[in-house]
Amino acid sequence: MSINLPTLRQLQFLLALAEHGSFSRAAEVACVTQPTLSAGIKELEAILGAVLVERGARGATLTPAGEAAVERARTVLTEAEDLVHAARAAGEPLSGAFRLGVIPTIAPFLLPQVLPALRRLYPSLELFLREDLTGRLAEALKERRLDAALIALPYDMPSLEVFPIAEDEFLFAAAPDHPLIKAKKLETQKVAQEPLLLLEDGHCLRDHALSVCGTGDHSRGDFAATSLHTLVQMVKSGLGATLLPRLAIDAGLVEHMELAVRPFDPPVMGREIGMVWRKGSARAEEAKSLAEAVKAAMAKPSVAA
Repeated sequence: MSINLPTLRQLQFLLALAEHGSFSRAAEVACVTQPTLSAGIKELEAILGAVLVERGARGATLTPAGEAAVERARTVLTEAEDLVHAARAAGEPLSGAFRLGVIPTIAPFLLPQVLPALRRLYPSLELFLREDLTGRLAEALKERRLDAALIALPYDMPSLEVFPIAEDEFLFAAAPDHPLIKAKKLETQKVAQEPLLLLEDGHCLRDHALSVCGTGDHSRGDFAATSLHTLVQMVKSGLGATLLPRLAIDAGLVEHMELAVRPFDPPVMGREIGMVWRKGSARAEEAKSLAEAVKAAMAKPSVAA
């Protein structure tokens, strides 16, 4: 006895409706008319024998059965996408869409350097980029909404494969007349006594910078920046000193600004840039190839954007 199965299109309709909570918006995203999407949902409900959506004046709300169906639908669609990606990769690796996450303290400084090289190496690659904090990128990887992500290490993610790409040392940045700028030696013990301007909670760079200073929070609790560009403006305004990754400095973050930047005396402290992806992903080999290409491009600072 054969079972009447839902179509992938019907499952896509359900996910679009779950995400947007509106038949009109879901239909727009799915590139169909609203009656077509509504009919598809009704057909899906008939096949599953359950009401999935409560329709009301304020939009559509998932029933408990609908919420359970959404989770299963997401898994089915992801497996179908993996099937397509695996088949394509067998014929031409890194072709078609690839969803890459990048954290904000890496994206604007690294991508202009490496994207031209990636376009030359993989002309058929359609790279869709998402910039977000590490925690949210990790969640997107877990939910299979991303194929890989460029993040800063260390970061505890046991469910992900990690490919180290490059070391990124921290440099001390302050006004030119700051005592630590003029000091004969710059050691982490001295910086540990300095209240630092840092990024707000949620940025892994904040945690990595604090680890340079040892245990405890040595940041200025009354000030926190949302980006490195804001952070250097705060330092320029005389609000304090900070630690900046060399990647950002080399990309011109403090050019034409009245700031002094100096490295630490050995041992050098910093973070590591790496590519991560889901263990067992159908795109694991492609993610590794992409990471290797990024690593090679970073070794060539003369690459033009």
